[in-house]
Amino acid sequence: MPWFIYIILCSDNSLYTGISTDPKRRFKEHKNTKGAKYFYGRSPLKIVHIETQPDRSLASKREAAIKKLTTKKKHILIKSNENQLKDWPDYFKLD
Repeated sequence: MPWFIYIILCSDNSLYTGISTDPKRRFKEHKNTKGAKYFYGRSPLKIVHIETQPDRSLASKREAAIKKLTTKKKHILIKSNENQLKDWPDYFKLD
């Protein structure tokens, strides 16, 4: 089962990075305040970036690397070919 690294655009225009085996479920948890404390006081709007890794260890390392990026570099990453969101169009339609 692959692990996903995801970036969420938030209501205050900040970017939240996380990992999950099911980012659609995790996004819903964030929306329902069952996720990260980061979303207390701000709302998740949409997933804007997805990458996959074969295991949790590699996903965690990639998540840490993305979190160290500046906001500008995160926006560049979102627009890059590394963003696999376009490859999962039906799965990530968030109701």
